[in-house]
Amino acid sequence: MSDNQAVIEARALYKIFGARAAEAKKMVDDGQPRTEILKKTGATTAVVNNSFTIAKRETFVIMGLSGSGKSTLLRLLNRLIDPTYGELLIDGEDISRLGREALRELRRRKFAMVFQHFGLLPHRNVTDNVGFGLEIQKVDDATRRQKALEAIQVVGLDGYENSPVQALSGGMQQRVGLARALATDPEILLMDEAFSALDPLIRTQMQDELIELQARLHKTVVFITHDLDEALKLGDRIAIMKDGIIDQIDTPEGILTNPATEYVATFVENVDRSKVLTADSVMHRTPALATHKDGPHQAVRTMQQEELSSLFVVDQDRKFIGLVKIDDAVAESKKGGKLLDPILQRDVPTVGLTAPLREMIPLAGQTAVPIPVLKENGALAGIVTRAALLSALSNEGDDS
Repeated sequence: MSDNQAVIEARALYKIFGARAAEAKKMVDDGQPRTEILKKTGATTAVVNNSFTIAKRETFVIMGLSGSGKSTLLRLLNRLIDPTYGELLIDGEDISRLGREALRELRRRKFAMVFQHFGLLPHRNVTDNVGFGLEIQKVDDATRRQKALEAIQVVGLDGYENSPVQALSGGMQQRVGLARALATDPEILLMDEAFSALDPLIRTQMQDELIELQARLHKTVVFITHDLDEALKLGDRIAIMKDGIIDQIDTPEGILTNPATEYVATFVENVDRSKVLTADSVMHRTPALATHKDGPHQAVRTMQQEELSSLFVVDQDRKFIGLVKIDDAVAESKKGGKLLDPILQRDVPTVGLTAPLREMIPLAGQTAVPIPVLKENGALAGIVTRAALLSALSNEGDDS
């Protein structure tokens, strides 16, 4: 399966709690509000007509306020809660049709869950807690211990293998919970408000560790949160829910720059855009370049034509190697110089495509020239001007 194929596909999923589900569904499809449906039918419409796909290796964040339906939706994905209507496909198989034993096997093979409240066994040490899922799967003792120790190392708990879990801090206990999930080597990791109970500093550390783990392990992660900053930091894509309905699914940048509804707009209006927007989103193509074969006379001519005071220089593979300034190029040309190398400034600050704008603010203050944006291979992708940076941070369109 390629990474862009759907591991999870939801088709018109509903979860309605109550005896009069059909009547409630008709009312919700007719646009009746949740409160009116509850009043007339006694039914709660927890998840309403949700359709989406989640790709292999994607971190898909579902966020919303309390009562939005996000945790219910998460539990539909592995059928801890059965959907009232709709289809749910895992690797193309509709799991709503699976019997009890087949469903249990699917959960063991495909899924693992990490909860807000760690759910650890207080009478067991770290290793035994981490190996608990494997024990349920009836994995032999030696293999179970080996896999548990490997997972403990992955989450950075080396040296605590025999510690009682009650002696650990909250952040360390959550690492135990994460290690327990990883020990079974699941394809899909379901995380329900996993960091919400942690202190802010520990929560930030756990977010960073999850990002690092995902870069190494490449799991498919479905992460539930009510915190937009957390969603923007972790998610490849974000689904924002309200009253059981998904208002918008988009990338963090799409959510921030193009909210689909007023509800989403209220979420993002106070977000620190410098943490979320990246160089890729605000860069322009540079109007002119010099290449390795150009001399100072040609560089001066190009800068005069384009009304520039400096010029970025690239090699034959378009990899960035530095810049030249017009005063230096004029002086070198008058001396009869034929190469740019003697006047090439190589210590130019650069950023990658995914660099957040907050990292670029001090760079913009240190240099009078635009900031070069480089691809992973060092090729010049574009430039970020000070005007573009200020425009993005002020939440205005950049027409330059």
